[in-house]
Amino acid sequence: MTSPAPEETDTAAMPEDGKALRRGWTTGTCATAASRAAFQALLGIPIDDPAPVTLPNGSRPAFALAFCKNSSNFGRAGVVKDAGDDPDVTHGALIIATVRRGTPGSGVTFRAGRGVGTVTLPGLPLAVGEPAINPVPRQMICAAIEGVAASAHVPPDVIVEIGVENGEKLAERTMNGRLGIVGGLSILGTTGIVIPYSCASWIASIHRGIDIARAANLRHIAGSTGATSETAVRKLFGLPEQALIDMGDFVGGMLKYIASHPVDRVTIAGGFAKMTKLAQGRLDLHSKRNSVDFDWLADRFRQVGGDPASVTRVVSANTAMEVLEMAAAVGLPLAEHVAREAQATAKRALGRDDIRLDVAVFDRKGGLVALTDATDTTA
Repeated sequence: MTSPAPEETDTAAMPEDGKALRRGWTTGTCATAASRAAFQALLGIPIDDPAPVTLPNGSRPAFALAFCKNSSNFGRAGVVKDAGDDPDVTHGALIIATVRRGTPGSGVTFRAGRGVGTVTLPGLPLAVGEPAINPVPRQMICAAIEGVAASAHVPPDVIVEIGVENGEKLAERTMNGRLGIVGGLSILGTTGIVIPYSCASWIASIHRGIDIARAANLRHIAGSTGATSETAVRKLFGLPEQALIDMGDFVGGMLKYIASHPVDRVTIAGGFAKMTKLAQGRLDLHSKRNSVDFDWLADRFRQVGGDPASVTRVVSANTAMEVLEMAAAVGLPLAEHVAREAQATAKRALGRDDIRLDVAVFDRKGGLVALTDATDTTA
């Protein structure tokens, strides 16, 4: 049994058929519901099932418990996460809270259970050594514990241990390893609600990656669209792993964060098709949201010296890589031209002249086909 999903829909999360997508719940919300029930079990008082949770926006959904039990020294409960229609790696995961009595006067303290990671690198909003339970989920859990404690007329001095069934395995599909979160997943959430296809967790990982690079005093970072470009740009500049940002399609999200959390230099690395979209002014490079404009590409082919027959062929090309190969075959600097326009788009999005920005374009095998000048202020 799962909890009802939020009724609100998000127009940015509408598929092509126009059907509204169902929102879901964050791991932090599920952990809060489980913690509340586990504390009630520890106290031996009636357990609310479904367990109510107060979200940051004041709404109060309730969550069916997968199980709830107690012993003389702990209470334990679980909630199955429902991410709605979002392709979240933790959809269907069992979030488990174990609550034990703490030292008098200690308040609520946190531990990482099995499947929840531990912070090992500075730069995150949690101290090194802390369980990877983010600040807003901690606030929600504390509020839930304190509410039960007040009703039961007991102090809220407890140790809350959050775990995720199979969390270690699920974490392999996230960026936690690169962020220095070892041993499992992070308990996430800022609103308590998952908006389908908002990719909030990915964008949050981009932000945390930048934070970690800055904390390590790495002044040159590289955002890459995929594994091939990441490997290539790392080799090109000799960058350490913590300087590498897996931005995927979210170049705009990365640049916006860098604008307010600056470094000395940022390189945007990707394949020719993705960088063509950026050159066209797109800051979201996903294939389903933005596609290569072959009329635009044909005009650039003409600008770099392409003959009329070739320009016509570009308009009807199947892929951007096909166009790049056409240009390379006759020695036309199309990749360089596209890279400079991509750099111009990125600089406008960044909005800062004090951060050096360059664009590296790679082929499918990771070969460098174009690199702009990071010191160029005219782009």
